[in-house]
Amino acid sequence: MAQTNGVNGAGHDDEGIEVFTDYLIVGTGPAGGALASFLTQHGLTGLIVSQDPGNADTPRAHITNMAALDCLRDIGVDRDCYIIGTSGDSMVHTRWSNSFAGEEYARIYSWGNDPKRKGDYELASPSDPLDLPQTLLEPLLIRYATLNGFKSRWDTTFVSYVQEPEGKGVTTTLHDKVSGRDFKVRSKFLFGADGARSPIMRQTGIPMIKRPGQGFAINILMEADMSHLMENRMGNLHWLLTPDKEHPDFAWIGCIRMVKPWFEWLCIIFPTAEAERKVRTPEEYMQRVREFIGDDSIEVKIKGISTWMINETAAEAYSKGDVFCLGDAVHRHPPNHGLGSNTCIQDAHNLAWKVAMVHKGLAGRELLDSFSIERQPVGLDVVTQANASLRNHKKIWEVLGNLEPTVEKRMEAFNILKEDSERGRKRRQDLEACLRLINREEHGLGIEMNQRYTSSAVYKSDQGAMPTFATDPLEHYHPTTYPGARLPHVWLSNTVPSKAISTLDLAGKASFCLFTGIGGQGWKDAAAKVSAELGIPLAAYSIGWRQDYEDRYLDWVKVRDVEESGCVLVRPDYFVAWRCQKWEQDGENKLRTVLKSILSRG
Repeated sequence: MAQTNGVNGAGHDDEGIEVFTDYLIVGTGPAGGALASFLTQHGLTGLIVSQDPGNADTPRAHITNMAALDCLRDIGVDRDCYIIGTSGDSMVHTRWSNSFAGEEYARIYSWGNDPKRKGDYELASPSDPLDLPQTLLEPLLIRYATLNGFKSRWDTTFVSYVQEPEGKGVTTTLHDKVSGRDFKVRSKFLFGADGARSPIMRQTGIPMIKRPGQGFAINILMEADMSHLMENRMGNLHWLLTPDKEHPDFAWIGCIRMVKPWFEWLCIIFPTAEAERKVRTPEEYMQRVREFIGDDSIEVKIKGISTWMINETAAEAYSKGDVFCLGDAVHRHPPNHGLGSNTCIQDAHNLAWKVAMVHKGLAGRELLDSFSIERQPVGLDVVTQANASLRNHKKIWEVLGNLEPTVEKRMEAFNILKEDSERGRKRRQDLEACLRLINREEHGLGIEMNQRYTSSAVYKSDQGAMPTFATDPLEHYHPTTYPGARLPHVWLSNTVPSKAISTLDLAGKASFCLFTGIGGQGWKDAAAKVSAELGIPLAAYSIGWRQDYEDRYLDWVKVRDVEESGCVLVRPDYFVAWRCQKWEQDGENKLRTVLKSILSRG
């Protein structure tokens, strides 16, 4: 068996090891593919394996939000995403109707398309939301990782791992499904990005926070040319509720989701609570699918059927020893809010720079502890919110009569909406309230962007209280340079007008970054000196009148939260590490102390 990079000399302690590599990633989904890609940005390589014969064959996750695209922008993959993804104008609505082609009950704007919210989205990020199915995203990430040095193996399943003593890393047993034999891999770290049934997480023994699930659902991947219906139904999510029809218990509520406009779709079917969890034949589903579409002239081809559990589960921690888990392995939830793959990508962006700093001897091993400390609360919040969102959808089902046991009872409840009566007015108000909740969630810019980290990798001891904001933190993004928050996006440019550049484009790139302004030359000098002394990549820029970059729309001055001569120190993952209100004579010592603290260097 060929050895991968990072080969060690074989000795008696290495008996039976066939592959030596710095990093082993199990799972080629958004979490694993993104981690491999971000590691290569730092010059690190390894081996990534999948139990499957290739990338995802079903669309699965699809909404790709600005926070995740910002991470992909850091390595330039976002450009390919925009080429193959579907832009926001095709994601303009979420609808509820009796059938795709038939009577509509309600619609709302979605994914930043509400005219009242578009400005919020444009100000929050240089990126634009996309509909990018997992079937298209995964190959992009794996291609980037392998072109930049990672090796990949398909049809390779995880068997078990052994945590080696004395810092010798992890020995993992894998099974090659092609040859039918097991082999062993020795790596510095093992990364479990192996999905919601993660055997790596099970072996770690890390407890899972498990709340009652909400049943299961069926994904039906299908081809159906519905382009002639789209002019007045533009959107990528179409909920189908049929209180007027009898239905089998295995196909109660439907949601038709765009995969490729406008001929490939995913029909997500929710069975009743009493239905047996099993996959039916395409023929059994076809009648119900046709009822959901509501246009018998459309030819429908079912390409695949799969089931998934509606989980509300999160890990209590993300790492144990030299084993780190990320993505669906540690946070499992329904797709509501569109936060799944986005959270996976951000897990990877958070972890990669920390692994790189430790690998290069620029940080203490304790830096890696901050991965779980920072990302676990984010994952738990995402799990909670996604499940709350699905419950809010069920409130709409109830208002529209779908929870009643018979067609007669369902239509009786449904027809209350038409009544000129007190109960009619109450029912319409209930529907409006439900739609407002869903609109708040599908424009949940806050839950996408408002992460606040508290860990050893953030320096807060000289900061005041965290700022508070008047608007809803789930719905609205609150930009701030308070340590632990995401670096605010602001457009900058050169004195002689140039293409606009985001603050995020100056940050990242596998480097720390320091922003200052007029009077802050001392910080730039200190950054250069401390960077050379500690061996830490650290770029420094001055923003302001005739500085390195102009504050193009005078937005930086509004969000920097420090004086002109102050500084904002940003980590390689775009999160603020520390800030100082103004230049002080001991600024160099302060910067040195802060960086050593963040990197767990004694």
